[in-house]
Amino acid sequence: MARPARPFRRKRRLGNAAAVLAGPPRCELCGAAGRLRCRRCRLTYYCDADHQKADWVSIHERICQLLIPIRTSAPFLLSEKERKHGTEQLLKRQKYIIDLAYSTAQEFVLEGKHEEAIPAALHALRFSTEVYGSNSVQLVPAYLLLAEASTGVGRLPEASKYLSQAQWIVLKTPDCSVAVQYKLHRSLGLLCAAKGNFEQALYHLANDIYLASSTFGLKSIETSGGYFHMANVFFRQNKMDIANSLYAEVTNIWHAFLLKSVQAQEQILKPRLEMSPCTEDKEVSEDRMTEAQRAEAIRVLRAVLDIRERAPKQQPGETARVLHALAMLYYLTMDLSKARKVGMKAFDLVKQLPQRESLEAIGHLLTLINSKPSYTK
Repeated sequence: MARPARPFRRKRRLGNAAAVLAGPPRCELCGAAGRLRCRRCRLTYYCDADHQKADWVSIHERICQLLIPIRTSAPFLLSEKERKHGTEQLLKRQKYIIDLAYSTAQEFVLEGKHEEAIPAALHALRFSTEVYGSNSVQLVPAYLLLAEASTGVGRLPEASKYLSQAQWIVLKTPDCSVAVQYKLHRSLGLLCAAKGNFEQALYHLANDIYLASSTFGLKSIETSGGYFHMANVFFRQNKMDIANSLYAEVTNIWHAFLLKSVQAQEQILKPRLEMSPCTEDKEVSEDRMTEAQRAEAIRVLRAVLDIRERAPKQQPGETARVLHALAMLYYLTMDLSKARKVGMKAFDLVKQLPQRESLEAIGHLLTLINSKPSYTK
């Protein structure tokens, strides 16, 4: 990294998505005059040390060397075949950075690290614009990530601008996929909730749920996100009966999904153990969830558990179900120490209930957890 310079007295915000690739050097994050340069790639500039550090922590460390062949002028190629090959390689590199930057920003957002997500999301938007054009629907996911991250750090005017751009593109794209549309409504709902406009937030979240369920089903984890955010709105309005019902629905969806994942892992594990007793755990602990799904599950289930445990009127059955879901999640991610702790808590809670339907399932999960060597992430 370049040697830090004295920060400006007036701190610039991250959020200018336009990359200035010609003319005098410009800051990678805000477009201001570039005064610092990355010492590794020597092609990336920043206005001050704060923006250099923010970009490095978010995404630049991972793409620093990848930027060199993209931002370096190609040598004169003699043949048409060489020119075509060079263009194809450039496109592949750009698309790889788009995917990497987007997935990195998405993980940060799902983990609640909104500030860290912004530089990566800016890179995803910048390269998507270069590859697909400024009016392409391919830009919408990056705009939505930027909007959610900006909302998360309280920069609501910036979030509104990103969402307006995304909404304009969607409106101009008649064949826009339902997956993009429901995510747009979710982002609009989150922004309205952040502004305190709860009725408008519920309107957008209702559209989110309708569109997601029409494609993925009412009991899908894609739809559960809409339920969760809608529950949060009702919770803020102190409408606890509706909020609790929606939180229960969210828990049930994730519980069913995680139960199937655990069962699927068992099916993989059994035949391999029969073939070779010495099979390494790493060969059979393949998780069917994506990184983004894992991050979302942890964030959502922890939030619901916190609400259940803090509620004036306790619902031990609902709390036990959230604990069971979390224990399965930790088991699938091989965080066995947490899985055992949470699983035992769920087991002890269910034993105190008059109805103990889930006692056997939790007990079986604890057996699976205890059959593996102790490992903590």
